[in-house]
Amino acid sequence: MKTFNELVSETVRVIPYGKVMTYGQIAAICGQPRAARIVGGIAHWGNPELPWQRVVKKDGSLAEGYPGGVRAHQAHLEAEGVKFTGNKVTMEQFQWRP
Repeated sequence: MKTFNELVSETVRVIPYGKVMTYGQIAAICGQPRAARIVGGIAHWGNPELPWQRVVKKDGSLAEGYPGGVRAHQAHLEAEGVKFTGNKVTMEQFQWRP
């Protein structure tokens, strides 16, 4: 049986280029709908080779703890074509729902 950490990593690995998922969405898909903060911890301390830039807060705002801060997080998403309304991802267009 896979650990929660392994399930989170597998989920993040398959988020398509130019799309985002929320911490809570990932937690729910991995069987722990109330574990969004744990997903955030995995993002912060987990495998840096995974596309963590594609994980955002439920309202589309960005992670302060992202390497380089919110500005770097936004720059990485914009490089993938993700659009913003103000300082939040335009979730209606860019949220991925597998």
